[in-house]
Amino acid sequence: MHLDHTGIMKEISILLVEDHKMVREGLRLIFQDDSEFLIVGEASNGIEGLKFLENNQVDIILTDINMPQMDGVEFVKEVKNRNPAQAIIALSMLGESQHIKKMLAAGASGYLLKNCGSNELKKAIRMVHDGQSYYSSEVTEIIMENLTKSKKSKIALEVPLSNREKEVLHLIVKEYSNQEIADTLFISPRTVDAHKRNLLDKTGSKNIAGLVLFAIERRLFDDV
Repeated sequence: MHLDHTGIMKEISILLVEDHKMVREGLRLIFQDDSEFLIVGEASNGIEGLKFLENNQVDIILTDINMPQMDGVEFVKEVKNRNPAQAIIALSMLGESQHIKKMLAAGASGYLLKNCGSNELKKAIRMVHDGQSYYSSEVTEIIMENLTKSKKSKIALEVPLSNREKEVLHLIVKEYSNQEIADTLFISPRTVDAHKRNLLDKTGSKNIAGLVLFAIERRLFDDV
């Protein structure tokens, strides 16, 4: 449950965009007895998802990638084009790095593989709903393995980041919250927000997930 603008406790509303009926039924079972979440709509492809969103607002969209008529990547691009603030999580069987990169580049704030547990899925929804990014450790490993296989040495940083911006980015990659970053660096949460905006601007990232991908691809930090 979370507080809405009136201070009333409210469920996190979810739209499922998934072409397999059995998967949709499985996801419904995960959420049906949990008062923190509410599935308010279902769609079997991106076109149906967009139609639903024309007349309805949701907190989180859970979407597959491989779907008929309009796949997840095109769907996410169109949703973000219409509503840049919409929070979206990819939930897919596809673990190849190119699919992960495409979804994050399109504007998804999270990426989980369908073999994840219900607790991890709920954790991801909470974090993305709170404005953070989330992707499973498997997804991070896939990206890192892809980079390791390439014979390139450490990719040069193409954009000049200040030392403070690098510190903030490092903590973002380590999944620190705004308050935790502020406490660690002895700065205010407002200053953290300003650094995040500058980082998004300089790197051309659409969201925090994009920043993390930027840092991982360039191997900026050895401990993540």
